[in-house]
Amino acid sequence: MSSRTDDAGAKGARRLRLLFVDDEAPIRMVMGKELQRIGHDVTVVDGGKAALAALSENAFDAAIVDLRMPEIDGWAVIEHIKKSGVETDVIISTGHGGMDDAIRAIRLGAYDFLRKPYKIVEIDSVLNRVAEKRTLANRALALESELQTVRGKTDLIGESPAMGRVKKLVERIAPTDSSVLILGDTGTGKELVARSVHEYSQRSKMPFVAVNCGALPENLVESELFGHKKGAFTGADTPRKGLIEVANGGTLFLDELGELDKGMQVKLLRFLESGEVRRVGENDAFTVDVRVVCATNRNLEDMVAEGTFREDLFFRVNTFEIRLPALRERKDDIPALARFLAARHLKRKSVPDEILSPETIEVLRAHEWSGNVRELANAIEHAVILSDGKTIQPEDLPTSVSRRPAAGNKPFEISNFSFPMTLREIEMEVILQTMDKFRGDKPKTADELGIALKTLYNKLNQHQSLDQAKAG
Repeated sequence: MSSRTDDAGAKGARRLRLLFVDDEAPIRMVMGKELQRIGHDVTVVDGGKAALAALSENAFDAAIVDLRMPEIDGWAVIEHIKKSGVETDVIISTGHGGMDDAIRAIRLGAYDFLRKPYKIVEIDSVLNRVAEKRTLANRALALESELQTVRGKTDLIGESPAMGRVKKLVERIAPTDSSVLILGDTGTGKELVARSVHEYSQRSKMPFVAVNCGALPENLVESELFGHKKGAFTGADTPRKGLIEVANGGTLFLDELGELDKGMQVKLLRFLESGEVRRVGENDAFTVDVRVVCATNRNLEDMVAEGTFREDLFFRVNTFEIRLPALRERKDDIPALARFLAARHLKRKSVPDEILSPETIEVLRAHEWSGNVRELANAIEHAVILSDGKTIQPEDLPTSVSRRPAAGNKPFEISNFSFPMTLREIEMEVILQTMDKFRGDKPKTADELGIALKTLYNKLNQHQSLDQAKAG
C-alpha cells in the first residue's frame, strides 16, 4: 500500500474555539468577522464581566483579552482562568502596555502578548501556535489511552484470498474521509484494520483514539465521549476533554458499537451529522474534524429489525463495510501469523521459518480457533515461553490446542489384516489406514483415533525404528 501523509487532517485540528474580549465595539465587530473568516469559532463579549460569564458556561481553546477594561480588567480574567483550572490559553492585547505589563502577563500564565494595533496575520500566527500546542497535547492524551491497552503492530498479515480482499478495501478506502464499519468475530483483528485505515490515510500524523464502547461505564459514556465542564455532575471536580475532542484532526475508532444504548446512539448520530460536540454541562457546541471508524461483532441489521439499534445510525456509519474473515476461514495465513506473533513476543523484527516445526504447523492448521487471532496470539506466547525462543514443538502449545477430542463417531472399515499379527502390528495398521483415510493429515488422524498428536508421532517413530531394525 502507498501512504499519503499530507496535512489535510491537521487543517480541522487548527480550528479553535475563541473568546474575544474587548470593550471597543469597532474592534469587536472587525475581529469577530476576521477570526471567523480564518476558520475559528468565535464568541465575542464586551468586557471582563461578560467574559467571566462566558467562561463559566463554555470551554474555550483560547481567549484574546483586552488588558484595559472598566470594572473587570484583563488581569482579573487571566487570574480567573488560571484558578479555575480550565485549559484556555490567554492572549493579552493592549494599546497601552509596555514591557512590564508583558512580563507580568507571562508570569500570570498568559500565552502571548500583542500590542494594538495588530494585524490579522500576526494574531493568525499566534493562534496557529496555540493550535499546534493543543494538537500535541491531544496526541499525548491519545498515546496515554493507547498505553492502557495492548497494541499490536498494524501490519495486516496474510496472503489468503480473504485477507487480500480486506487489504484492497483498506487501500481504496483509507485516503477518503468516509466512515467505515468493520465487521467480524471477536479476536479477528478489527482494531488492527482500523489502525491500518488511519495510517494509510491523510490523517496519519494526527491522533488515533480507540474507544471500547462496551467497556465504558453506562453512566459515564457521554462524558467519556463528549467531555464535561467542571461541576457538571457529582465527581466532576475538573473540566475534561472528551475522546472525540482528543481525536480532533485524526481518527476515532468506536469498537463494539452495538453496545451503545439508544440514548447515546441519538447523540452519536447528531455528532456524525453535524460535526459538533457539546460537553456535558455546557450550553454551546463546538466543531471538531474527526473521521469515525466503527466495529462490532454483532449483527446490526438484526438489531435494527429488533428495534435495539437505530436504522439511521446504521446507514450513517456504514458508508463502507469491511468484513473480516474468521481465522478458520484463512488457515493458509496461520504459519505467517504465528511467526509474526512469535517475533512480536520476542521483541524482534522477524524470526526464521524454522521457529515452527512442521508438526507444529500441522497442529496449528488443524485447530478450529474459535477465539481467532487473539487465541492464536495467546497460544504462541505460551509456546515461545516453553520453548525458550527455540523451535516450537507441538508439546509447547497449550493443551487446548495440541490435545483435542476425537472428531466424532464416524466409523470406517479397517481391512487387510494378515494374521497372525502382534498387538503392536495391529495398532500400527489401524494408524496407517486412518492416515490413508485423511491423506496423511496427522492432526486429523490423531483426532479420529482420540489420541494426542504427540502420541501419534511417538508411535510412528517407534514403527520406523522397528522397521529399520528388521531391515538391519
